[in-house]
Amino acid sequence: MRKIRIFEHISLDGVIEHDKNYANGAWTAPYRTPAGMAMLLEAYGAGFDLLIGRRTYDEWLGYWPNAGDFPMANAINAATKYVATHRPESLEWGPVMDLGEDIIEGVRKLKLTDGPDLVLSGSISLTSLLLDAGLIDDVILIVYPVLLGRGKRLLSDSFDARKLEFVST
Repeated sequence: MRKIRIFEHISLDGVIEHDKNYANGAWTAPYRTPAGMAMLLEAYGAGFDLLIGRRTYDEWLGYWPNAGDFPMANAINAATKYVATHRPESLEWGPVMDLGEDIIEGVRKLKLTDGPDLVLSGSISLTSLLLDAGLIDDVILIVYPVLLGRGKRLLSDSFDARKLEFVST
């Protein structure tokens, strides 16, 4: 059975997606280092598939296929992308599969198949949906020392409280 692991880049105030007009540009870029990239690649694992929403798929389509030859780009481009979408016929960056009309059922079935773990990154709507359905196995937060003030947060105010198990830092 596959595990689903959420990887989210997050500010100290819980924002994972900030307004594109943020005064300091890409808010994670000033903190990226070769050591940080090595840690992230190690955490993703030797092989993984992606579980992403349509907006994230479209955004990543504009970058990753042409990002060049380096470990993260190679891993993401090689991964099968399982996409939550209402327009599966327009998926072009592969290998790629859609999750079907019932996303929760599609993910449940996918978890039961053989294959590498599923990495969920970005895709805040899908993240919230799968967390609420209890389908997430691990949550990995990459925390940046910045306060963004506004933007999409990892969890909405309507999310019910629950206890998680701390693994490491």
